[in-house]
Amino acid sequence: MTSELVINVQPQDVSIAITEDKLLMEFHKEEKNVSFSVGNIYLGRVKKIMPGLNACFVDVGSGKEAFLHYLDLGSQFYSLQKYLKQITSDRKKHFPISKAAILPEKQKEGNISDALETGQEILVQITKEPISTKGPRLTCELSFAGRFLILIPFEDKVSVSSKIKSPEERTRLKQLLQSIKPKNFGIIVRTVAEGKRVAELDSELRSLIAAWDAMVAKTQKATKPPTLVHEESNRTTALLRDLFNPSYENIYVNDESTYNDILNYVSLIAPERKHIVKLYKGELPIFDNFGITKQIKSSFGKIVSYKGGAYLVIEHTEALHVVDVNSGNRSRKSAATQEENALEVNLGAADELARQLRLRDMGGIIVVDFIDMDKSENRHALYERMVQNMENDRAKHNILPLSKFGLMQITRQRVRPAIDMPVEEACPTCFGKGKVRSSILFTEAIESKIDRLVNTIGIKKFRLYLHPYVAAYINKGLPSLYRKWQFKYGFGIRIVPDQSLAYLEYRFVDSDGKELDMKEESEMK
Repeated sequence: MTSELVINVQPQDVSIAITEDKLLMEFHKEEKNVSFSVGNIYLGRVKKIMPGLNACFVDVGSGKEAFLHYLDLGSQFYSLQKYLKQITSDRKKHFPISKAAILPEKQKEGNISDALETGQEILVQITKEPISTKGPRLTCELSFAGRFLILIPFEDKVSVSSKIKSPEERTRLKQLLQSIKPKNFGIIVRTVAEGKRVAELDSELRSLIAAWDAMVAKTQKATKPPTLVHEESNRTTALLRDLFNPSYENIYVNDESTYNDILNYVSLIAPERKHIVKLYKGELPIFDNFGITKQIKSSFGKIVSYKGGAYLVIEHTEALHVVDVNSGNRSRKSAATQEENALEVNLGAADELARQLRLRDMGGIIVVDFIDMDKSENRHALYERMVQNMENDRAKHNILPLSKFGLMQITRQRVRPAIDMPVEEACPTCFGKGKVRSSILFTEAIESKIDRLVNTIGIKKFRLYLHPYVAAYINKGLPSLYRKWQFKYGFGIRIVPDQSLAYLEYRFVDSDGKELDMKEESEMK
């Protein structure tokens, strides 16, 4: 199995697609103006104590107050708070953590009112992004994640990932990190650190300590909470940090700045693999070129079809996600019994559902209504298939066997809202009003905009992005409409098919890649 990473950088957002054998398996979309990401650390202020919940609400600058439970304060909460008072009492003096006093651990059972008070300044880290009506979820157990190591302030032990099975390697890593880690820092050794040399681990440890020092410096300069004092690396780099493995054949990106960031990161963590990072310069949109746009439009939405005409119906509610399995108009094999047919449809649904959970990043409770089967061995085979399919899922999850009603319950780690990509296309002509202008006049309207661009505004070179069907229509014939436009308005005109556009939708882009707004006043209403 080969994996590829395709990154589409747009002015408003960044989309990341992960493919396995050309099949879209994961999709991440992040708006550039969203700053509340998992891993960010804030100097916040306690707004409200909730004794009944044994929790408090903290102002971290989001539209909704963030939630912090007593259990999420961490065992070394009092040591962190004392250190925070030290560094903010004298904002010009450097207080190394190695000289910080370690206070007794916080009791596991206790009251939030004894630990915090309204108006108190506090260092917190986001563990869950705002979801629906809920604000961010917080912790005071700060951590700085790298590719090989996770640095934890005010701890003193070294823990090794349980996925590293070799006793010799576990001992080597533990002894190595114990010898090089500074005082008052704990370390979690990640699975990918297995077999790594001292120099690589030491280099990353230094960079994580530098991130801690930078956070302390920003905290000292912060005059008024809430203030962002440590920002998690951008989504692209963070994803690479967690996912990068030798199975990646290529990493394609369509933005030069992002390309340089990724190239530098890969050169740092795996210099022998930096050749897989490639800057895409094609005229076609990058997702169209790699067949991702079509997969997105067919994989998202309420109804998802899979092999043989069967399909899934996926519904999202506030409390859970519900999935219904349907055989649809699938033709049953003449020799197959109802039981065999149900098993085949259910096994196919298990394959597609495992992909959908990763693709949409669905979290929380998922209830799946499979087609009823009478034989216990078939029900067990379906459960085993689902467990096997979910082995490659990085999110923590738990799967229960089918209930007597044929329902399977799955819980999956939820740290951000599920991705909901709109696949229905709004009418670009009537804008939902129920009336459309005559489509036969579309090319005349486009030509008038070209005339205005060339002869009035003075832009001679540009690309016109159109739906593939419309682009094919303009390019057909001898001479084609496209060729006529070139002879009339100049050869700087380029027609580019774009699968992400709706029928009769269009985009003008100049030679520098800047989009030109050519919408008429009537289209803006």
